[in-house]
Amino acid sequence: MRILVVENYPATDLGLLGQALTEAGATIELSRPHLGEALPQTHEAYDALAVMGGEQSALDDAAYPHLPVLVDLIRTFADADKPVLGICLGSQLLARAYGGANLLGGHREFGWCPIRLLPAGKDDPVLSAAGDCFRIFEWHDDSFTLPDGAVHLATGGIANQAFRIGRAAYGMQFHFEAGLEVVEGWRARFRAAIAAKAPDWLDHYENEVRAHAADADRAGLALARAWVATIPASRRVGHTSVESLSITA
Repeated sequence: MRILVVENYPATDLGLLGQALTEAGATIELSRPHLGEALPQTHEAYDALAVMGGEQSALDDAAYPHLPVLVDLIRTFADADKPVLGICLGSQLLARAYGGANLLGGHREFGWCPIRLLPAGKDDPVLSAAGDCFRIFEWHDDSFTLPDGAVHLATGGIANQAFRIGRAAYGMQFHFEAGLEVVEGWRARFRAAIAAKAPDWLDHYENEVRAHAADADRAGLALARAWVATIPASRRVGHTSVESLSITA
């Protein structure tokens, strides 16, 4: 199977999602429109779409002109009943694609935060894989309102946490892909930004790791595997490779 992964910001690591895709033998085609690479025009060459996080807001079209194009592409995949995964910024873009409002600022959550499944989440084939309650890594300031027709799957903290459009278009505000290895990389690379957002977190980092990281890794991998399972089984064959689009806009 061929998965289009859209990176919106540097140092976006697929983490546990990458592990699940590797297990399934996926070919991962990586697009970096924030570096000037053109997004594909249609869904036809792909079996699923994953849209990763980023520092920008979901309405930052002036600085990131690829965002409205990406919104249209997200809707194209979902309308074709192909699995879509939006993580953090990706979830906000999925909400935008179907008429949800993007709420900028005032919804800061950072670190390993508790998530609670709603009744629909407990019955959902993806969200239920992590259990009714779990902790997972979050890093965001923005949120969204649920689009009309969206199924609200999870809550927690001050932001909407997960929803589904149709059969298999999932928006997850939290970074379930960010296992401990990814978090360690973010801590090293973005230390100044983390200190500005949550200075006490760095001081208590080792305690946070001991308390939450292992359980979060298990929940995140379970979610990743469950989302990959929404891709038709006939497409989940072959060997894993990662390709980078080199087309410039």
